[in-house]
Amino acid sequence: MVFAHFFLRPAAQSLEPPQRVRLMHDVLGRFFTAVSVAVVVVLGSGLWMIGRVAKQTVQSGGSFAMPLDWIIMAALGIVMMALFGHIRFALFRRLQRAVAASDWAAGGKALGSIRTLVGINLALGVVIVVVTLLM
Repeated sequence: MVFAHFFLRPAAQSLEPPQRVRLMHDVLGRFFTAVSVAVVVVLGSGLWMIGRVAKQTVQSGGSFAMPLDWIIMAALGIVMMALFGHIRFALFRRLQRAVAASDWAAGGKALGSIRTLVGINLALGVVIVVVTLLM
């Protein structure tokens, strides 16, 4: 998303609104499909890893408690997934409707909303990396 947010979008500003909105719609549609797969893989593998450590700890006679950095990472990851869900299933649908209707102003507005939430998600991702590296 860094590429689209910081490089593609600014470069696309030189295009006329119909071309710019269509381009971003097509790029985001492909990207969001890949992110949807990644969300399922990350959530599934994360739960599996936590479960594996918990099982090994209990089987060896210990008591399992998730470390604080794991809790923070999991909680913020779920927030990021929820934000992505809103982007994909609400905001991107608005963009799709705008493109289908050739309503470029509405498409630009939808892209602005997507950009805002993507920026928040990028910041949350940085926070997760910093927290896990410092703890």
